[in-house]
Amino acid sequence: MIRKLLARDTAETHRVATPLELLFDLSFVVAVAQAAASLHHAVTENHAGAGLLAFCMAFFALWLPWLNFTWFASAFDNDDTLYRIITMVQIAGVLVIAAGIPAVFEHQDYRIVVSGYVVIRLAMVTHWLRAARDNPSHKACAYRYAGGIAVMQVLWVLWLFAPPSLALGLWVLGMLAELLVPAWAEKSTATTWHPHHIAERHGLFTLIVLGESILAATLAFQKGFDSGVNLISLAAASLVIVFSVWWIYFEAPSHLHNLKKAFLWGYAHLFILGSIAALGAGLAASVDYDLHLSHAPGTTVAAFTTVPLAVFFLCVWYVQDCPGQSGVRKYLLPLGSLAVLAATFGPAPIHVTAGIVLVLCIASRLVQSADQRVVA
Repeated sequence: MIRKLLARDTAETHRVATPLELLFDLSFVVAVAQAAASLHHAVTENHAGAGLLAFCMAFFALWLPWLNFTWFASAFDNDDTLYRIITMVQIAGVLVIAAGIPAVFEHQDYRIVVSGYVVIRLAMVTHWLRAARDNPSHKACAYRYAGGIAVMQVLWVLWLFAPPSLALGLWVLGMLAELLVPAWAEKSTATTWHPHHIAERHGLFTLIVLGESILAATLAFQKGFDSGVNLISLAAASLVIVFSVWWIYFEAPSHLHNLKKAFLWGYAHLFILGSIAALGAGLAASVDYDLHLSHAPGTTVAAFTTVPLAVFFLCVWYVQDCPGQSGVRKYLLPLGSLAVLAATFGPAPIHVTAGIVLVLCIASRLVQSADQRVVA
């Protein structure tokens, strides 16, 4: 059955993720796992710089389509037959990206990833054209989205033929242009995204990405039972770090009261989610290091746990915890970031990091409890 793709009410009650959105997220499990696993192997082989660059480029190709579809679905999802089919085409594109990620890391070959990206984005153009047709009040915004995304796909295809010396610079420009499309489109007429639904969707995607870190801890437990106590302690430390990331992300409420804040909050999740995925790769690389399978220096391996964790703390602090906070609580996460970075250069960096984040979580909860008693 085909229905009009009408804008939804921003104050709609009981607005939660749909089964189709959950299926859409599930496809990203495969793609994020490929990116994290490839980064893990690059670090272990002591190709950390090239691996990190490939990871950033591949992760952006996953994150932006997810972001755009999620905010579109929050505003226009009608779950009719055509909407489902177009979304399933996008899922197919995600799986194409996943299939092309190894080629990016091994040969700097972006053809498959760009092909999958174009499939997802052109399907997104179809979504926006439907919204433009069925919503006269949002026509200008929807056409801007459709036109901006379509133009960018032409540019990404042309980027494949760019000289290697210009490829990185042009990619940065293309990334910035992609990020400007929503700002330009929403300037005409803001879409009717639902704050609670958006916060839930980002939380669910965060859990998906966090699963990569849980997988690394599981790997450490598995190999630890076979190899000795040292890996068991590493596995326990990894699990403490993963639990702390979950705790801190979901500790503070989301602030999505206006469009400017929503843009900041949504775009900051590129760094929040990317750092969590890189953290999983870093923890897995630490397992290889302790098994003497790594060709990378210990400091490099440790940095792929501590640096992503510090980035995560700072981004969460800025977009969720910092607004409206005062006193000690306002400085907990920045101080935690500095302490975690310092642990990179000390003995047993993963274990020390686990201790730091555990203290951070306890302090955060104690301060929050004290604040609640004062308010009461």
